[in-house]
Amino acid sequence: MIVHITIFAQKSTKILAPTPPMGWMTWNYFGTDINEKDIREMADAMVSSGMQKAGYNYVFIDDGWVGGRDNRNNIIADPKRFPAGIKAMADYVHAKGLKLGIYSDASPLTCEGYTASLDFEEQDAKTFASWGVDYLKYDYCNAPEDSATAVLRYKKIADALRNSGREIVLGICEWGQRKPWLWAAKAGGQLWRTTGDIRDKWMDLSGKEKVDFNWNGILNTADQNAELHPYSGPGKWNDMDMLLVGLYGKEGPSSTKGGVGCSDTEYQTQMSLWCMMNSPLAASNDLRKMNEATKNILMNQEIIALNQDELGKQCIRKINTENWSVFLKPLKNGDFAVGILNRSKNVQSYDLDFSKIGLNGIYEIKDLWLHQNVGKSNKWNGKVDSHETKVFRLQKI
Repeated sequence: MIVHITIFAQKSTKILAPTPPMGWMTWNYFGTDINEKDIREMADAMVSSGMQKAGYNYVFIDDGWVGGRDNRNNIIADPKRFPAGIKAMADYVHAKGLKLGIYSDASPLTCEGYTASLDFEEQDAKTFASWGVDYLKYDYCNAPEDSATAVLRYKKIADALRNSGREIVLGICEWGQRKPWLWAAKAGGQLWRTTGDIRDKWMDLSGKEKVDFNWNGILNTADQNAELHPYSGPGKWNDMDMLLVGLYGKEGPSSTKGGVGCSDTEYQTQMSLWCMMNSPLAASNDLRKMNEATKNILMNQEIIALNQDELGKQCIRKINTENWSVFLKPLKNGDFAVGILNRSKNVQSYDLDFSKIGLNGIYEIKDLWLHQNVGKSNKWNGKVDSHETKVFRLQKI
C-alpha cells in the first residue's frame, strides 16, 4: 500500500519586534550634525557603559545622513559625514552585537530638507537591505494632511521592506495626528508614534493635553498615550518618542519650544511610564559621559523587564485625578506592575487599596526603584515626591 503524504507550506508566523525596540537615537543630542565617527563612538559606549547588556541594541540614525542620489537614483549617504558609507556602519555595529536603524520620509524631502523616499520605495528598501539595515524610521514631513494618503504611503514602504530580502522593522512617524493606532499595523508597521515630538520638559506651559507636537512634555505625552492600551501588543507598539533622560536641557531639538530640562525625578518618571506603557525605548543623551543618576534610570533592569515582558500588555490607567494617576499592568508570569504618579507640585501621601484597581488578596510588594521588598499586604501607603512615579511589582501570596 502506498501512503501519500501531502506537505503544506506554512506561512511564517514570526513577529517582527515581539517586544518594544530599545536603543539610542541621534536626534535629540546631535540633530542633523551627525557623522560616522560620533555614531561609532556611541555604539562603543553602548557596549562599554552597560547599555547593551541592559537590553539596548539598536543604533538609530535619524535625519541628516543622506547625500542625495547617484546617477542610477540609488540613495546615498553624505560622503563627507559618512565617508565609509552606511554598509560599513552596519557592519561595525553588527560586529558588536548591535543593530542599525536608518531614517527616511514618505515625501520627496525629509523634515530637514534631505532627499527622501517617495516614489523610490522599492529601490530604497532594497538599498537599505543591501546595507544590512535592521530598522527604518519613516517620517511624514512635507506630506498631505489626510489619513488616506498616509495609509497608502506607509503600506507602500512596508510592502517594499517585506520584498527587500531582509527583515526590517518599520517605525511609522506621523505624530499621531491621523490616529495610526487604528490602521498602522494593518498597513505593515510594527510601531507608530501616538504623540508629537517630545520636548525636554515636564509639561507644556498650559499644563493641558495638546496634540500640537511642538509643545509636548513628559506629562502631556503620557496623558495622550494612556488611553491607547487596546492597540498595543507584540509586534504593534504605541511609540511615545525618545527618552529625554540625561539631556538636562541640552541645546538642540528637544530644548526648543520651552524644553528647559527636567529633574532626575521627572526623568525617572518618564522611564517608568514609557516602560509601563510598552513604548519603544530610544535613549537620546550622550552615552559617552553619563552621570550615575542617568545610568541608574536608563539601566534599571527591573523596570526594563516591565517594558520587555512577553505578554506585551500596555498598562491601563485605573485612577486619574488632578493630583494622582494610578496604572496597572499585567505581566506574563501572573504578577502585576502598579505605577503611582504624583502629578502635583508638592510631596504628598497616598493610600492605595489594591481592590480599587481590581486586585484582590494579599501581595508581596517590591519597589522597583528601591530594588527591595516593602511589605506583604492588600494595599500600599506612603509619600510620593512631586512628579515622582512609584513603581511596584506585585506577586500574589
